[in-house]
Amino acid sequence: MLPGPAPLPTIEVCPYGEKSMSAALPKLKPRHAPKAPHEDPDFLQSTPARPLRILAEYIHPYVQLKKEGIGDTIVMFGSARILPRDLALARYNRLKLLPAHKIPAVNRVKHRAAVRRAKSLLEMSRYYEEARQLSRRITAWAMTLGPRPRRFVICSGGGPGIMEAANRGATEAGGKSIGLSIELPHEQFANAYISPELSFNFHYFFMRKLWFAQIAKALIIFPGGFGTLDELMEMLTLMQTRKLAEHNIILIYGRKYWDQVLNWKAMVNSGTINESEFKMLQFADTVDEAFNYVRAGLEKYHMQVDSFLQS
Repeated sequence: MLPGPAPLPTIEVCPYGEKSMSAALPKLKPRHAPKAPHEDPDFLQSTPARPLRILAEYIHPYVQLKKEGIGDTIVMFGSARILPRDLALARYNRLKLLPAHKIPAVNRVKHRAAVRRAKSLLEMSRYYEEARQLSRRITAWAMTLGPRPRRFVICSGGGPGIMEAANRGATEAGGKSIGLSIELPHEQFANAYISPELSFNFHYFFMRKLWFAQIAKALIIFPGGFGTLDELMEMLTLMQTRKLAEHNIILIYGRKYWDQVLNWKAMVNSGTINESEFKMLQFADTVDEAFNYVRAGLEKYHMQVDSFLQS
């Protein structure tokens, strides 16, 4: 004999009805949904989100440079502490011409040191003016090559000193220029001569360096300190290891200064670099020398536009 169907489960009916049953539950106010991750500042500033921040520092400049029709760049490095000649001269005169009787005896040693420092800054101010002239000449020439794409656009580190001089010269020629600023413990402001639509701010040094190197056809290094040395050595290493194109131009401006700072030949004599690597070091001491060298190299090797920002 086959078994019968299983009995249905017993359903208890609320004696008060459904309306009374729902009234017995606690009333909860509807909540706003949490922010999407890309809109949550706490998440975006967290350690797990670091890859997103790094990626943003690649994608945002790429999009903006492409939008502005930038084909390639000429990067100019140098000290942030070098002043325009008029400011350096005014500072020197203010200190030099201060009457001795107005300087307290306890401050005279410091004052003499300040005068020496101001004199040195006045002498170094020639590099600000020469960087400004060189940038103006490169920009004026590059603008004759047409606006789409914009060729050989001046690019600086965005700050004062030689960086300001580079952007200033481009502005005086009527061209656009790029500034790659960096967040620093002592706040750095983007200089006033950068084209606003080409002003970028980076948190990560290595992403900023990538954009210095990625589309540059020439790098011109003026006198500077630790930061300039870091950028110079990085670019020379990239050239040495063929991570930069073989015919990219690296030009060191102001041989007298750099020969005092670095004994280049000692590296050859010690065998830490060879003669062919030593020949990567090209120097200029005047605006004419630098402009003619850079222009000749660009015309010989770089007149064809890369497709990186043009696709």
